[in-house]
Amino acid sequence: MPDRPSSPDPAPSLRDEARRGHAHRWVETLPPPGAELAADWLTLHDGTCVFGLMRSSAGEMPAASQRMANAPAMVVLTLIQSGEMLCDAAPGRQQRIGPGTLGLYDPRRMDNYRWRQDSRGVFLALPRAEAAAALGQEPDDPVISPERCALAPVLASQLSHLAQMMQRSERVDGVEYAGLLEATRKLALLALRNLGRQGAGQTDPDDDLNRIRYAAALRFMESQAHRHDLDAAAIARGAGCSRTRLYEAFAAQGATVMGSLRELRLQRARSLIEQSPRLHVGALSWRCGFADLSGFSKLFRARFGMSPSAWRQWARASADDGGAPA
Repeated sequence: MPDRPSSPDPAPSLRDEARRGHAHRWVETLPPPGAELAADWLTLHDGTCVFGLMRSSAGEMPAASQRMANAPAMVVLTLIQSGEMLCDAAPGRQQRIGPGTLGLYDPRRMDNYRWRQDSRGVFLALPRAEAAAALGQEPDDPVISPERCALAPVLASQLSHLAQMMQRSERVDGVEYAGLLEATRKLALLALRNLGRQGAGQTDPDDDLNRIRYAAALRFMESQAHRHDLDAAAIARGAGCSRTRLYEAFAAQGATVMGSLRELRLQRARSLIEQSPRLHVGALSWRCGFADLSGFSKLFRARFGMSPSAWRQWARASADDGGAPA
């Protein structure tokens, strides 16, 4: 059954053990200087792999060499659901990873991973030997785009759906969770095989430019998402490129410009619903860039499976039970 360690446990020692023992066993999780880390995880374990959800305030995850010696040899598949992660590797290898991006990370590389405030992600830790065998080579920290892996959208969907099921634990028992986790592991290995077969190690200079434009556009969207007149032309100007290049950059990530903006706004609305229970839904939708309340409610229900009002009630009930929806 899902295990939910949380950083706000009363004793700092318990808080640290929750982060280290149940979430990422190969990295430290550190708050910014002078700040307190607020994070929680929901995890599934078996003898082969670990699946989990993470929600966190801003923080840094440097790989911890002193702990690698006692940790199993694993690689980590990560799906960013909201927020942003900056992978600060060797010079020239910095990657800014935005929502909807699927990546494969190797803790042995001693990279640093910096998460922005209110980041949410799903991760699947796999045995390194299995991942390398499926890829046909050693993992090399690629972003797993649909162009490089035809099964990437299928895997991302499976990770998202398993994450949703873990938040409804009363409807799934231990045997069913074990079967879901095993199916997810097999699908992940199949996707890695497809990635390796299609030549994931090949690089294209255009890919780097597309990632830069994609990251710049996401940053601009985040700062301007409240604007009701925000369109592709304005986003392209904010990212410093033409609309054609903007569309190409998002297509390279398997995303669309306006679809990504809609997802960012919906995620922001969900966070505000959880954090500001007295805020009127109409005012909330307006602040998040939705001019039409009815349209916002339909989009929210389609994305999260319930209306904004129902989500607020669920968030309150979950908070009373010790955790809010992730």
